Amino acid sequence: MNWLRKSNLLPHEFFFGVFLFIQWLRLVLCAGALDRDALLYLGLLLANIFVIAWCRSRETNFRWQVRLWFYPVAMNAVFFTMHSAVLKVAPHKYDDWLASMDHALFGLTLSARMQAITTPVLTEILSFCYLLFFPYLMVSWFYYAWRGLPVLRQLFVGLFTIYGIGFLGYSLVPAGGPHLATGGEFTAPLTGWAITRLNALVVAHGSNGVDVFPSLHCAVSTFLLCFDRQHARWRHRLYLVPCVGLWLATLYLRYHYFADVVCGFALAAFALWVTQRWEDCATKNYAASTPATLQPKTQP
Repeated sequence: MNWLRKSNLLPHEFFFGVFLFIQWLRLVLCAGALDRDALLYLGLLLANIFVIAWCRSRETNFRWQVRLWFYPVAMNAVFFTMHSAVLKVAPHKYDDWLASMDHALFGLTLSARMQAITTPVLTEILSFCYLLFFPYLMVSWFYYAWRGLPVLRQLFVGLFTIYGIGFLGYSLVPAGGPHLATGGEFTAPLTGWAITRLNALVVAHGSNGVDVFPSLHCAVSTFLLCFDRQHARWRHRLYLVPCVGLWLATLYLRYHYFADVVCGFALAAFALWVTQRWEDCATKNYAASTPATLQPKTQP
């Protein structure tokens, strides 16, 4: 971690930048330098380098905000174009491989095993928990932005370390999930009411078709929950039960394999370690260059 600190890069800038570079290089080799997706990744990589250098040349609140908020923009640009980009470099999905690990452990995919507890009420509740991921993520961005630059920077270090490594996982092991690839195992339909239908609609139109391994729903929600425990206990208490429901929903709603969930939790643990290690090593270094007016607000 010391070499990264000496380079004045934040950990997520390194991990997300490595993902952008690897995916751009793979696209160049497989589809050509002028491919539309290759140009997108090159543009994001150059923009990533520019905002870092621009902020480092003269550190102000505005430039730090641009440096940090670049990553939500880049994350969305990558996610919603990932289907075409990934299938150009990895045309075969790995659902069979992921499902085989479930079969070795459980005889069927774990999602198929969970049919025994399927009820409309449970489906509705877990669909709500699954949908809650999106407001939980976005509200977290703005809540910690209000708390001040140092804590927002700490949040983004862990969060976009997860996205950088997780997106690399999507690109190396693309898969669609049990609900698409192993439908023959399911005999009990997932019936519910309005929230169930809304969740199914969001997933059908919001998924990029390769976003399974690792489970970023598990990784991101786990990281946020642990981050809240340290920085905003009331948020941790508020989201604890829905987050547990979300983790169950990834399997119950047939979106993920067991390996996806395990690797999602492992990725969250790694991001928490990176965040804490970075803060231990770099707080003094960055505090010296951060105006006193940008110190985090005291939590009531």
